[in-house]
Amino acid sequence: MKVSTDQRKAIEQKAELLKAISHPVRLCIVNGLLQTPSCTVNKIQSCLDLPQSTISQHLTRLKNAGIVAGERDGTEVKYRVINQDIIDIIHCLFADSNSKINKEAGGE
Repeated sequence: MKVSTDQRKAIEQKAELLKAISHPVRLCIVNGLLQTPSCTVNKIQSCLDLPQSTISQHLTRLKNAGIVAGERDGTEVKYRVINQDIIDIIHCLFADSNSKINKEAGGE
């Protein structure tokens, strides 16, 4: 199979996205942001029970990869997922577990 230069670039870009979410904490952050959009670092920290500096480092990696964006709201920054490929991947990966969470919370 012959891969064109454009196809190779697209594959490399997709691989970089997968690398960015390959860490369990980053995967958890992205999944959490899809469940509860516009979270702050403090909210994410309380959910994951990790130091704020650790959460900030992972959010920086996700921002640099173009997966999340932060929007300033006063003194806080609220984060959301902005990459549709990642949204699709997370929905596939967590379809069963997220539907169970939603049912337990009375969402469905």
